Amino acid sequence: MELIRLERILRLIGLLINNRRTTVELAEVLECDLRTVQRYIELLKSARFLVEYHSRGVPFLNKTGGRLKDISNLAHFSEEEGFILHKAIDSIDGNTHLKQNLKKKLYSIYNFPELADITVKPELGNTVHSLLEAIADQQCVILQQYRSANSNTVSDREVEPYQFTTNYQQVWCYETATKQCKLFALTRIGKVVSLNRDWQHKSSHKAAGVDVFRNSGLIPKGKVVVKLNIRAMSLLSEEFPLSEKFIQSIDNSFAIFETEVFNYEGPARFVLGLYDNVDVLGDASFKQFVEGKIILMQKK
Repeated sequence: MELIRLERILRLIGLLINNRRTTVELAEVLECDLRTVQRYIELLKSARFLVEYHSRGVPFLNKTGGRLKDISNLAHFSEEEGFILHKAIDSIDGNTHLKQNLKKKLYSIYNFPELADITVKPELGNTVHSLLEAIADQQCVILQQYRSANSNTVSDREVEPYQFTTNYQQVWCYETATKQCKLFALTRIGKVVSLNRDWQHKSSHKAAGVDVFRNSGLIPKGKVVVKLNIRAMSLLSEEFPLSEKFIQSIDNSFAIFETEVFNYEGPARFVLGLYDNVDVLGDASFKQFVEGKIILMQKK
């Protein structure tokens, strides 16, 4: 019984990091009743874990203070990291029961693959924390002194933040002034200031995706179709592990890689670095993009 209790408390600690669940939902995940979850939360508080609450009563662990501040190795996994971890566990010989237990424990503690939270640079900690709270509470914020690389200007931007990209490098927001969903780089944000006002345009928030080259976007730019030899196949799967899902062998020496992407820069960089080992088959836009890169390199 004590082991079950300890396991639940450890799982609760993992679940409370960047938590979005109510205590009722936490009880369902932990397979216990509501009063037990509330009792565990009080126990964590007495052990000097900083348990705080979002405006809707959703509990979460404050990572900037208390006991959790000293646990520096806690991390969540991105889809790509989880894919590698999944393969590593599957490579274990023998005991299938052991492998299943490892997967079950990792998934339950880290909530893979829904979370993409890994160690954030210390200087971005406050920005990430403020945006996480705004997303959880569905609040509007001002991105003060945002330095735009596109317009080369510095200005305050009123937004509704709703989704981070992998590794918390950027955040998707609905910008009220332009009525558009845009991607904002965290390193260009001066400060995040809450407006204490609920989202007004939730129905306009568009879900963003991430391609195998780690580019994020709302609508795919196009499709990449490349014929790979063994060397290119190996290097592609090593550098971009999720690409394995889209590689189809055609014989012992060659394979076809085909997937949609949000940006041509990543795949073009890979193709140009291994030009003797690949054959670009499509789509027409990607072939044109690669040819344009070759012309630019020849002019230098």
